[in-house]
Amino acid sequence: MLFIFGILIILACVLLGFFVLVQNPKGGGLSGSFGGFGNQVMGVRQTTDVLEKGTWVLAALIAVLCLTSTFFISKGTVAKQPKTIMEQAAGSAPVQPSTPMTPAPAPKKP
Repeated sequence: MLFIFGILIILACVLLGFFVLVQNPKGGGLSGSFGGFGNQVMGVRQTTDVLEKGTWVLAALIAVLCLTSTFFISKGTVAKQPKTIMEQAAGSAPVQPSTPMTPAPAPKKP
């Protein structure tokens, strides 16, 4: 299931990139490249509205997909890790407490 979310997120990102690159901040963008076609069928203002709404919808879709995909990450049990050499040695033989070190006597001054 996580794989499907990944594909959908990547697809939405590519479409969002296309929508952003097609837009022109000064209003030229897609509406200016089609010339008369944009005015006759959809109108210049309609084209920019569709691109802007599409940008917002795709950005929201990416956010929703990212947040919902976290619910499908398996929360399975942690695999038991093998014991380290120190743990194995400690478990097989009792550990002898070390004797406390006594400080060495200070050298005498002549």
